[in-house]
Amino acid sequence: MRTAYKVRAYPDTEQAALLRRTFGCVRLVWNKTLAERQRRYAIERKPTSYFETDAALTGWKKTEELAFLSEVSAVPLQQTLRHQHSAFTAFFKGVVRYPRFKNRHGRQSAHFTRSAFRIKDGALWLAKTAAPLRIVWSWPHVDLAVLEPSMVIVSREPDGRWFVTFAVDEPSPASTPVTGDSVGVDLGIKEFAVLSNGERIANPRHMARYQRGLRRHQRRLSRMVKGSANRARQRVKVARRHARVRDARRDFLHKKSADLVARFDMIAVEDLNVSGMVRNRRLAKSISELGWSEFRSMLEYKAERAGRQLVVVDRWLPSSKTCNACGYLLAQLSLETRRWTCPGCGARHDRDLNAAKNILVAAGLAETRNACGGDVRPHGVSRRQSPVKQELPGVSSGILACQGSE
Repeated sequence: MRTAYKVRAYPDTEQAALLRRTFGCVRLVWNKTLAERQRRYAIERKPTSYFETDAALTGWKKTEELAFLSEVSAVPLQQTLRHQHSAFTAFFKGVVRYPRFKNRHGRQSAHFTRSAFRIKDGALWLAKTAAPLRIVWSWPHVDLAVLEPSMVIVSREPDGRWFVTFAVDEPSPASTPVTGDSVGVDLGIKEFAVLSNGERIANPRHMARYQRGLRRHQRRLSRMVKGSANRARQRVKVARRHARVRDARRDFLHKKSADLVARFDMIAVEDLNVSGMVRNRRLAKSISELGWSEFRSMLEYKAERAGRQLVVVDRWLPSSKTCNACGYLLAQLSLETRRWTCPGCGARHDRDLNAAKNILVAAGLAETRNACGGDVRPHGVSRRQSPVKQELPGVSSGILACQGSE
C-alpha cells in the first residue's frame, strides 16, 4: 500500500536557492513541453509521445539559451515529462481536465526518485546539495533511518513554507477490529454531516473566522503596483491566511473521517456532483468551504487501510424526499423545507436524518419498507407486514410536504 509521510523542511540559504532554480526549471520544462504539444497538434494534428518530449529536453540542454537546465538534477525534469504524459492519458480517458500551464506564484514542487536522493543516518540528502536537508520528523513510531521511500517530493507553498513528502510502499496493515455497526452519512451545509444514528457534525465554518482579516489583506493587495516588492510581500500575507483556513479544514476532515472509520465497519455516502453544485452562485462558496470531495477521498483510503467497507450510492437517489419508514416518495421537496410529514404513514421526518437513513438503506446495509408499507427486506422476524393501499381517505394530490416548521 502506498503511504505518504509529509513533514516540514527548513533548507539553508544555499539549498533554498538550488531548490528555487529546480522549481523554475521544472516549470519551464512543463510549460514549454505543453506549448510544443499544443502547437504540433494544431499544425500537424499529431500527438506527442513521451519519448519525443524526452528527446526534445535533451536538445534543449545543448542550446546556449537553455543550457542552465543542466545545472539542476535531471531527475525532476524527467519526472515532469512523465507527469505530463500521464496527465494527457488521464485527460483522454475523461478522468481529469485538460493540463494547464504552471504559474510561478502557485505551489512549486520537484519529484526526486531513488537515483536523486539518499537517506543516511536519518538525514535526507538531495542531488546537487552539499549538506543534508533539515526536516522535522513527526512520526515517533516510524524510524526515518530504516525508511525506504520510492520517491521524495520537495514542495514550497505560496505562503513560504517548505515541505518534504516521502512516498513509501508498505505492506497492508492489519484490519481494525470489527464493531458490527454501519452508518449512512448525509453531507450538508447547515450541518457538515448528519449520521443515520442521529448524530450531527456541526459545520466548523473555518472561513468565517478569518474572513474579515482576509478581506482587508486582499484589498491592500489589489491596490499595490504589480511587480513591486510590497505586492510580493502582501501576496505572501494573503497566502498565509488562506493556508490557515486550508490547514484548519484539513485537520477537521482528517479527524472526522478517522473517527467514522474507527467506529463503523461499513460507511455509506452519496455520490455528490460537487463540480456541478458549485455552479449555484448562492451556494458555491459555502460548498467549497466544506471540502466534500476531500472528505470522501479521505474516507476511501482510510477505509481501505483499516479493512472497512465504503459504499457510494447513486447521486440521483431521492434520499431527502423518500420516507425511510414506508418508502413513500414526495412529488417535490424544496430546500427550505427542513421537516415534513409523510402522507403515507404519518411519520414526521427531519430532512437530513431521513436522507442519511435512506442512504444507508440504498447501500444495502439496512432494511426499509416500500411505498405500500410492505417489507422490502425482512428485519429478521418471522412475520412480515402485508402491503396496504397507498391512497388515504381525504388526501388530495399535490405538494405532499409540510411547509411549516416545528
